[in-house]
Amino acid sequence: MDPVLIGEILAGLMFLGVIGVLMLGFPVAFSLAGTALLFGLVGWWLGVYDPSNYGSLAGRYIGLMTNEVLVAVPLFVFMGVMLERSGIAEQLLLTMGKLFGNLRGGLGLSVILVGALLAASTGVVGATVVTMGLISLPAMLRAGYDPKLATGVICASGTLGQIIPPSTVLIFMGDMLSGINAQVQMEKGNFAPEPVSVGALFAGAIIPGLLLVGLYASWVIFKAVTDPKSCPATPVPEAEKAGLLKEVVVALIPPLLLILAVLGSILAGIATPTEAASVGSVGAIILTALRWKLSFAILRQAVISTATITSMVFIILFGAAVFSIVFRMMGGDNLVHEFLSSMPGGAIGATIIVMLIMFLLGFILDTFEIIFIVIPITAPVLLALGVDPIWLGVMVGVNLQTSFLTPPFGFALFYLRGVAPSRVSTGMIYKGVVPFVLLQMMGLAVLFLFPDLITWLPRLIYH
Repeated sequence: MDPVLIGEILAGLMFLGVIGVLMLGFPVAFSLAGTALLFGLVGWWLGVYDPSNYGSLAGRYIGLMTNEVLVAVPLFVFMGVMLERSGIAEQLLLTMGKLFGNLRGGLGLSVILVGALLAASTGVVGATVVTMGLISLPAMLRAGYDPKLATGVICASGTLGQIIPPSTVLIFMGDMLSGINAQVQMEKGNFAPEPVSVGALFAGAIIPGLLLVGLYASWVIFKAVTDPKSCPATPVPEAEKAGLLKEVVVALIPPLLLILAVLGSILAGIATPTEAASVGSVGAIILTALRWKLSFAILRQAVISTATITSMVFIILFGAAVFSIVFRMMGGDNLVHEFLSSMPGGAIGATIIVMLIMFLLGFILDTFEIIFIVIPITAPVLLALGVDPIWLGVMVGVNLQTSFLTPPFGFALFYLRGVAPSRVSTGMIYKGVVPFVLLQMMGLAVLFLFPDLITWLPRLIYH
């Protein structure tokens, strides 16, 4: 049999094999690396893989660890963890709940607004879902909200940190797409391609993030009009109305200042994402101190949590590097290129197939696992077909936001299940997120049909 064909068959089997191993519950990083090593041995035995390719791993790992762009990841994680411990989220939720309480669906709207603000200032999905679940869910249930609507709103709003900057997913996407795009453009003869920066991805994600916020809010308003019993009003006592405006201003100023300092400095070109992340980290410490919440114990917990989250993400990235080398060297790139290039509709058809694959993988894999496996394999083909890298990066981010909501492995569902009262069943949570998954798919379709919603702002700022 043709060695090229054997290699492509092994590459295809390896992709399916790693998904099967992950579904069995093995740790992601070791599943990726272990499966790749096993198929590498098989490929070596069959004469279609050279194990000396592993020699490039050391250089790749050192490159990842010394990459200045990726330094922003632990800094943004630290910023989010510190803010979560500062009590800002609790104050926002309670204050916004009072502000919108007189409206039917007001509590739901306040959760969506706070979710968007926390996404733009912290970006830590787990902490946001847990905080809103602990504070807002009991209040919504006491007010008579349908548990399915209440849990769906909290889960969906908590995942906005995946797409609204500063998103750690977009940082990794920017770094990966920058290298891939440079390579693709050089192969086309363009030796001075426009760089794909994290700042451009952040700019491109702002309108899609607001679009999702608008879709979520529209659904709550629709429910308030068509099914008032599912989201009744919670009138604020007259005694609490007097100082409400002051409470709103005090609650909003800290996160808005932090958003302005971090995102504003990036979009204005004053600071790189890494520099802005360091400013945000210091700002989070200052805000925590001003609220009299700062202590050595809090700082220690934040550092440990940051180290744990960052280590988890990077060990997956290291495992994915092994998988990528074996897959590519056995001819997997050619297999994917032939498959996507043969799709009807050219670049549009290929993009739809990739988006569908990522959506389906979101049912069983985490966001980082998917981008580390799928992007290095598919992005070179899509960019070679003429797909805009900024548009692709943001579309992937919006698509993979659903991975937090789709059962059986949607992490937002697990986070909320852990803090929800016993009378809220797991089935209610699963049913509650279905409309919001559909809304995300609707948002994805809108962005697909109107790509300028993503590319307009980066062009305006960076050109």
